[in-house]
Amino acid sequence: MSTVELPPLPPSPVRLLATRPLPHLHAPAVDSRKLLQGAREIEIVHGDKVYRLRHTRNDKLILVK
Repeated sequence: MSTVELPPLPPSPVRLLATRPLPHLHAPAVDSRKLLQGAREIEIVHGDKVYRLRHTRNDKLILVK
């Protein structure tokens, strides 16, 4: 039986990430007033789930499923 020479596999993404510094990633920013549009609560549909984003009297945001 003859052997076949295969090229080496590329490094796994996990190994690449472990050896390279990660670039500084920034998440997009959205002003909560733009999301809420004057309302105290909105519903956010994500896939088949509905979440509620509520602006509290203490000026906090709460996201619940």
